[in-house]
Amino acid sequence: MKKSIRYENKKVLVLGLAKSGKAAARLLCQLNAEVVINDGNSLDGNSDAEEMLAEGFEVIAGSHPVELLDRGFDLIVKNPGIPYRKVPLLMEAIRRQIPILTEVQLAYDICEAPFIGITASNGKTTTTTLIYEMLKESNLNPLIAGNIGEVASLVAQQATADQVLVTELSSFQLMGIDTFSPKISLLLNITEAHLDYHTDLNEYQQAKLNLISNQQADQFCVYNMDDEVIVNGLSRTNATCIPFSLSKVVDGAYLLDGWVYFKDEKIIDVDSILLKGDHNLQDVLGAVAVSKLYGCETEAIKRVLMRFVGVKHRLQYVDEVAGVKYYNNSKATNVIATQTALKAFDQSVILLAGGLDRQHDLTGLVKYFPKIKMMISFGETKHRFKALADEYSMPCVVVEHLDQAVAEAAAHSNSGDVVLLSPACASWDQYPNFEIRGDRFIELVEQLKLNH
Repeated sequence: MKKSIRYENKKVLVLGLAKSGKAAARLLCQLNAEVVINDGNSLDGNSDAEEMLAEGFEVIAGSHPVELLDRGFDLIVKNPGIPYRKVPLLMEAIRRQIPILTEVQLAYDICEAPFIGITASNGKTTTTTLIYEMLKESNLNPLIAGNIGEVASLVAQQATADQVLVTELSSFQLMGIDTFSPKISLLLNITEAHLDYHTDLNEYQQAKLNLISNQQADQFCVYNMDDEVIVNGLSRTNATCIPFSLSKVVDGAYLLDGWVYFKDEKIIDVDSILLKGDHNLQDVLGAVAVSKLYGCETEAIKRVLMRFVGVKHRLQYVDEVAGVKYYNNSKATNVIATQTALKAFDQSVILLAGGLDRQHDLTGLVKYFPKIKMMISFGETKHRFKALADEYSMPCVVVEHLDQAVAEAAAHSNSGDVVLLSPACASWDQYPNFEIRGDRFIELVEQLKLNH
C-alpha cells in the first residue's frame, strides 16, 4: 500500500455504511484521518454500525443531520448509492464546497498497482470479467474490484506494483473522484439511465466521462466510435484514444469478414466466440482492445473467448442437452432486456418468460415473435403472455413454475433449438431475486442432462 498523506489529520465524514463505508472508514483510520461515521439506518438491528462502534469509531445513526457539518469536516466520503440531491446534508455540503469523494478515489490514492477502469450503461460486468480473464490467461497478474467483486479500497491495499486492478465503475462512483486516472480506460456505451439518481441526463453523461478527465498522453482511452455521446466527450481527455467499432474499420478493434481484428491483426473468427449477440460483440471488441494494449497474447485472448460463457444470469450459456442449447438470462427483468437477448439468436428460440406482474407493456416482444418457436409462460404474468401470444397466433404453454417450464421446453424442443430463460419480469412473485431464479434454471438443466 502506498503511503498517502492526503488524509492525514483531516476530519472526514464517512456517509453510509455497508461494505464500501466500512472499508473506507477503516482505511482512513489507517491513514491517520479523524473519522466520523453517519449512517441513515437506526442503530437498532444495524449490525454494520454495531461492528464499527465496537472498533472504536464514532457512529451517528438514524438520520443525516445537516448540523453535523458544523463540526468542520474537510471532506466527505460517501457511499455511492446515496443520491447527492435527495439528502439535505449533501446539498448543504455542496453549497459549502466540502469535497465529496467515493471510496474508489481512496483506492487510487493508496494503490501501488495501475488501474484499468471500465464504465458503460450496459455491459460493464461482462466486459470487466472478460478483461480480467484475458489478463489472467496471459499471466499479467490482474485483480478485479469496484462495482463487481470486492470493494476497490480493500483490494487496493493488497495490490503490488506488478499487478493491475481491473475495476468496473458506475456513474455513482465516478461522481466522487478528483484525481483518479487509470492507465487504460474503457468507455463502452452511454445511454439514458439512472435518472432517478442524477439531476438530468447531462449530469449522468458527465459522470461517466469523469473516467477519462484526468488521463494523460501516456495513458489510453479505449472508446466506442459508434456512440455519439462518447465521441463528443473525448475532448475531456488528454489520453491516447483508441477506437473500437461494430460498423466500420478503425485504428483499433473492429469486425471484418466475420473476424475480430485489432489494428491489422486477426484475433478470432466471430463464430468461435461463445458469447452471442451484437451487444456482446461490442463488449468483446472493447475487451480485446484493452487487453492488447496491456500486453495480452493473442492466443490467450482467443482461448478466453472460446470458453467464456458470459457472466452468470446475463445471457449465460448453461449447457447443451440433446442438441438443444440452454441460456440463462434471468437478469432480464424487463421487456427491453429480453428484446436484447432475442436479438442475439438466429436459431429457433423457445422463450421462457414470466414473473412478477408490474403491469409493464409486453407488446415490445411482438416484433421478435418470428424468432420464437414457442413461448412458455409462468408466474403472475403467465396469462398476460398467453393473451399476447394468442393475439398473434404464437404457440404458448402456460405453467405455474419454472420447473414445469423447463420440462415443457425439453418436451417441445428439437436439436438445433435454443431454450432461453429471459423472463421480462422481476422474480419476486416466486423467488427472492433473479439470481436464485437463474440458479434454479441451471439446476434444472443439469438434471435434464443427467436424465438424458
